[in-house]
Amino acid sequence: MRNQPIYDIAEICSRKGLTHAVLCPGSRCAPLILAFTRHPAIQCRTITDERSAAFIALGIARQTKKPVAVVSTSGTAAYNFSPAVAEAYFSQTPLLIFTADRPAEWITQHDGQTIYQAALYGRHVKGFYSLPQQYEHPDDRWHINRIINEAVNLANAEPKGPVHINTPFREPFYPAPDEAFSYSKNVRIIEEHNTICLTDEVKEKIATALPTYRNILIVAGQLDADPELVTAMQPIAGRIPVFTGILSNLHQLQHGIRYADAFLTKPSDELTTRLKPDLLISFGKSVLSKNLKLFLRKFPQLEHWHIQPHTTATDPFQNLTRNIVANPQEFFTFINSLTLKQSEQFSKNWAAEDQRIRQRLTSFFPQSELSELALVNSVLGQLPDHCNLHLANSMSVRYAEYIGLQPHQKVSVFSNRGTSGIDGCTSTAVGHSFVSDALNILITGDLAFFYDRNAFWHNYPLPNLRVVLLNNHGGIIFKLIDGPADLPEAEEYFVTRQPLTAKTLCTEFGVDYLPVKQAENVPALLDEFFKSTGKPKVLELESSIDLNKTVFEKFKQNLTQAP
Repeated sequence: MRNQPIYDIAEICSRKGLTHAVLCPGSRCAPLILAFTRHPAIQCRTITDERSAAFIALGIARQTKKPVAVVSTSGTAAYNFSPAVAEAYFSQTPLLIFTADRPAEWITQHDGQTIYQAALYGRHVKGFYSLPQQYEHPDDRWHINRIINEAVNLANAEPKGPVHINTPFREPFYPAPDEAFSYSKNVRIIEEHNTICLTDEVKEKIATALPTYRNILIVAGQLDADPELVTAMQPIAGRIPVFTGILSNLHQLQHGIRYADAFLTKPSDELTTRLKPDLLISFGKSVLSKNLKLFLRKFPQLEHWHIQPHTTATDPFQNLTRNIVANPQEFFTFINSLTLKQSEQFSKNWAAEDQRIRQRLTSFFPQSELSELALVNSVLGQLPDHCNLHLANSMSVRYAEYIGLQPHQKVSVFSNRGTSGIDGCTSTAVGHSFVSDALNILITGDLAFFYDRNAFWHNYPLPNLRVVLLNNHGGIIFKLIDGPADLPEAEEYFVTRQPLTAKTLCTEFGVDYLPVKQAENVPALLDEFFKSTGKPKVLELESSIDLNKTVFEKFKQNLTQAP
């Protein structure tokens, strides 16, 4: 078979652990589609909208923690993967992006569906490969095998991320009617072993340095839920303040600092002095809290260690002094064994501020107004155990960060905070739903939801997907942040009013629709919302931007008032 080396791509991927592929319709990509769909160990789904398809693949990869193949035909179809590719790069999610292409000699020759596909995604992929156009010579087949092995290994290497494989095909794309189809039994697999561990030399340096600091602060960025990491950090969180924003998935720490974003809003000089660390230990990806970032940037001479399983220096607080290449769990397990001289008063200062905000939150809710913030508070409080919580960008993730989760809640949290775009939030949650038996609950705003409506445009059931839609008919964030709110152009060019509701979309795609009408009905409505009916559900709150702005501003004033 002429296309045997292409069919064997699926076999190599399977033997290297890939179990899912997302395929977009097209003719030029037919050899790849046949390779993946006919493989018995790879589950394939076809998604027509390439932009949605790539985000769905992203969600599958995050849930399974394995690379996922996503395949497009040639031309602009491949370009539509770009937003998800960028998100995968910055969120360190492994994807294998296969883009079918014309042979090189046909580029710029007025041939259909032809663009410049070489290095299409620029620096937003870990690597770019182009397969040979000919497969007849043994070296070509060896080259294809080597590229696929290397691409999968690269996607899996820390920091994980997307890899682009451009695949130029000549006709015929389809096998002859009498042509046998099979996978080679002797495909070569190139394994790669990267062991990341603390060396004895690094341990000695840490053991010598740590006891010289008395005001240690630990900051966790975005992390996947990891019960073993929580276990390793429980003893530390009782001695050292550990910031655990909602995206850190460390809410189960009994003594975590959850509300730093609230109590670091314009802190006084006296409070800044009491909370100033002399050693910052950070780990994980980006931190959502802008106020925490601004606070830590006040101390350019601060000693700052960052723990991560790769060598790329990340310095969001502008004071990095030591990059420790290690698994965070191993690092914190090790320092549990050390004798520290942490100031008890410093730890109490952070805990007292966190407790003050916690009490303010408790006294603020419930509210008589049926606002977005009140609904998010109710949803977070009633989340069932062992669910996945997905937070769309803009105000949805910020509401959740302010309210937070509590130690008893067994919830895994996800959000597209690699690039923080609204474009694929629903599709990513759909990807999780495809491969997770857990209930997947997305809290989203109206612009993000309607922008990504094609997340529902496919033929696959989503019985475990729930969407909480905060529909204020515009971009409320532009009424809340400094700058655009008071501009005369705000309504038309920033807020961008829109009149849609989810009711028609739900009818169109066979989704159960639950409108929220009265505050007192919310608990019962949420019970119904979380129950299984074999179909996805959308819970929609329509409310005004002005009401939500007033409630949110009153909420922040309540949090920042002096005790």
